[in-house]
Amino acid sequence: MPRLALVTGGTRGIGAGIARALKEAGYRVVVNYFSADAVARDFEAASGIPVFKWDVSDFDACKAGIEDVRRQHGAVEILINNAGTVSDNKFENMDEAQWHRVLRVNLDSLFHMCQQVYPDMMANKWGRIVNIGSMNGQAGQLNQVNYVAAKSGMHGFTKALALEGAKHGITVNTVAPGYVDTYLMRNMPERILAKIIGKSPIHRLGTEAEIGHAVTFLVDEKSAWTTGSTITMNGGTHMY
Repeated sequence: MPRLALVTGGTRGIGAGIARALKEAGYRVVVNYFSADAVARDFEAASGIPVFKWDVSDFDACKAGIEDVRRQHGAVEILINNAGTVSDNKFENMDEAQWHRVLRVNLDSLFHMCQQVYPDMMANKWGRIVNIGSMNGQAGQLNQVNYVAAKSGMHGFTKALALEGAKHGITVNTVAPGYVDTYLMRNMPERILAKIIGKSPIHRLGTEAEIGHAVTFLVDEKSAWTTGSTITMNGGTHMY
C-alpha cells in the first residue's frame, strides 16, 4: 500500500500544491486546515484528497486530529508542516498577541504535530518530515520580527530532530520558498509585485508545483541520505 502523507494547511496555496504533487507521485494524501470551510470543501471535491479540520497551534487538537486520521487511513508516514500565518507590524507597534499567535502557528505547531506522528515512525523505522520555511527566515524582513523568528527557529528544529531521527530511519528537512504565485501574491498591488519580481535574476515568481516537486524529492525512498538540510527556492533573490 502507498505511504500516507499529511500536509498541514493543505487546502490552498503552497500546501495545496504540495498535496497535489504528492498524490500525483502515487502517495496516499490527506490534508489539514483550520479556516475557510468553503475553500476546503471545494479542494476536497476537486482533488479527491480528504480534509481534516483542526488548529495546529493547539496540542490537544493535533492529538485528536491525528487519532482521527489514523483511525480512518492508518499511521502518518510522511508529515509536511506547511500551516502558517502572518501578523505583520513594526516592532515598536507589535503587541504580545501578534507575537504569540505567529509563534504558536508557525513554530509551536512543529512540536505539536511531530509529537503525534514520531512514535509510529520510530516503530516502523521509517519516516519523512518536511517543514516549509521561508526565504525571510534566512534573510530577514521588515515588519516581520515574529514571522522571521518562527521560521528561523524552524531551521534549528529541523537540524536537531534530524540528528535524533536518523537512527530510526526518519529524515527531517526544510524547504524555504521565496515568493510563490499563490492566491495571496495575486492580490498584491502591481507596483509591489513588479519590485519583488525585479529582485530575482529569473524574473518571475515560483510556482506551487515547483515547491511540490522539491517536497516530493525529499520524501522519496531514495532520499534517505538527505536529512537536516534546507532546500532554498527563491529564484536567486537571496543566495543563502
